[in-house]
Amino acid sequence: MQLHTHTWGEGDRVALLIHGMMADHRTWRRVGPALAGRGYRVIAVDLRGHGVSGRGEYGPELFARDLVETLPAGADLAIGHSLGGLALSLAVDRLRPRRAVYSDPAWHLAAPVEGMGPEAFAQFKSAPKEQIRAMNPRWEEADVDIELETLALWDEGTAPSLTSLLGTDLLPAAPVVPSLVQLADPSFLVSPERAALLVERGFEVRSVAGAGHTIHRDDFDGFMASLEGWIQPLQGLPHSLPER
Repeated sequence: MQLHTHTWGEGDRVALLIHGMMADHRTWRRVGPALAGRGYRVIAVDLRGHGVSGRGEYGPELFARDLVETLPAGADLAIGHSLGGLALSLAVDRLRPRRAVYSDPAWHLAAPVEGMGPEAFAQFKSAPKEQIRAMNPRWEEADVDIELETLALWDEGTAPSLTSLLGTDLLPAAPVVPSLVQLADPSFLVSPERAALLVERGFEVRSVAGAGHTIHRDDFDGFMASLEGWIQPLQGLPHSLPER
């Protein structure tokens, strides 16, 4: 499926942004322009069942296949959050970005998890603004408003594709390309034990202190700071790439 995309910037380097469950490209409203300011042409998708992309059957491999059919291979950077991190990890061998960043990726949903069933996800479809704000006290008001708009467009039929993975361990065996795993603090998706295992497997792992699951909305500055060494530096600033 060809996905809807949104682009920021006209830089020589290409960055790809892949959102999580219930969101769309607008979740990256600050990240996209920030990367464009660093010289990237930034392409963000709406996953199937999200935003204005098409509907259909849902599953991790289908989300991944859509990325391959929509996005250019060989980008300089790809960032996937939560479900987007899972989809990116399943597509990375075909997309082959120079670097991949997995932001609190949905690689392991412990079972049982209270409130993680498809019915609970679907209830968010009609969540009032006060509930969204209360659940995300660090978000800017614009992000609360965008969340309401993206929930209205989201097909809750996508939820079983994620909740069906409860108890399944999908941690990659090794990074296909140089890869950073960026974690919330604490992360309910990647435990300290699994974070240590990822390091053993060749991933770099960084936590953003005090940040919730949607790191780029909870602590935008912390999100960007944790990417240093993995993204194009601001013009005129010294820069060193991660050693591999």
